[in-house]
Amino acid sequence: MKKIYNTDKAPAPVGPYNQATAYNGVLYVSGQIALEPSSGELITANIEDETHQVMKNLKAILDNAGTSFENVLKCSVFVSDMGNYNRINAVYSQYFNEDTAPARELVEVANLPKYVNVEISLIAVIS
Repeated sequence: MKKIYNTDKAPAPVGPYNQATAYNGVLYVSGQIALEPSSGELITANIEDETHQVMKNLKAILDNAGTSFENVLKCSVFVSDMGNYNRINAVYSQYFNEDTAPARELVEVANLPKYVNVEISLIAVIS
């Protein structure tokens, strides 16, 4: 049976979706942008702070589902400017052990919600 996960420690969905759904021990986390959950403020002063906020939002959802970055199988990273690749990657890499890092793609797109610079979704294992 499908299970729904939502937490107030990550931004509330702004459409007809949930922060995460799980089925058969696999958690599917919706794309997160750099919205600070309590204030609703976008964190976009620089790409590093923006990426950290995205990762904090993902962590809150993983925590709510009882799992962690160590159990992430795959990430999908969407960026508005491939020129930010190295700076985003420097922050992203702080959240994963290089030896067990998940599969990933990083794709440049024309626009993202609220015209942010980075959005990340993921798939993880839960117990």
